Amino acid sequence: MPGLKPSVCIDAVFEDVPKAEAIAKVKSCGIDAFEFWGWWDKDLAEIEDAKAKYDMQIASCCTKFVSLVDPATRREYLDGLAESIEAAKRLDCPTIISQVGDFREDVSHEEQHDCLVEGLREAAPMLEQAGVVLVFEPLNDLIDHVGYYLVRSEQAFAIVDHVDSPNVKVVFDIYHQQISEGNVTRNVLENIDRIGHLHAAGNPGRNELTRGELNYAEIFSAIRGTDYDGYVGLEYWPLEDPEAGLKQAKSLVVA
Repeated sequence: MPGLKPSVCIDAVFEDVPKAEAIAKVKSCGIDAFEFWGWWDKDLAEIEDAKAKYDMQIASCCTKFVSLVDPATRREYLDGLAESIEAAKRLDCPTIISQVGDFREDVSHEEQHDCLVEGLREAAPMLEQAGVVLVFEPLNDLIDHVGYYLVRSEQAFAIVDHVDSPNVKVVFDIYHQQISEGNVTRNVLENIDRIGHLHAAGNPGRNELTRGELNYAEIFSAIRGTDYDGYVGLEYWPLEDPEAGLKQAKSLVVA
């Protein structure tokens, strides 16, 4: 049966906690999946051991942060993705998250869009052969990522259509898109087939889901009415006890 599954971004929620300890804390909250950003700055053997010890799933990790809107860095991006695919296979991680780079002031938006699409089209066969899904991320440029190229979800969904691969989708970060455009529930529901991963945090502040203007109980309830059966990455910085916040977040995701 389809259903939302929580995953905890240990780099955010447990930012200063050793990784094996962070994974144990996630498990103690009754959550069976975790995620993190860079794999290249982690002790992967430690991650593997903790994953096995606590019977956990790694929901996602990132590929290297190389621009997709600049043709001069295309080969560097694809080489980094090849390394990331190997890391994901080693970790039995089904999803790789990609950012796309900053807006290039001297180049038209359309040219950068075309470059991004071309890069992802080159990436698609690598992903399809490996059985790994890449989800690229629109981010807000008002608070957290000033100068970033890809801001609105409609742009991201159009890119998915142009690339036309089942292994290239969007990570829809509800926190970022609330800042960038609002209307998050409708935008998620109308494009659910283009979404491969979700992220969630309270807004404003990027703290617990119960803080701020987003009604996550209603948002998740609406998503549970779709066929989406992927993860909701809990990517926030807690202001109060992290474990208590995660248990509360889990109750919103799987209610």
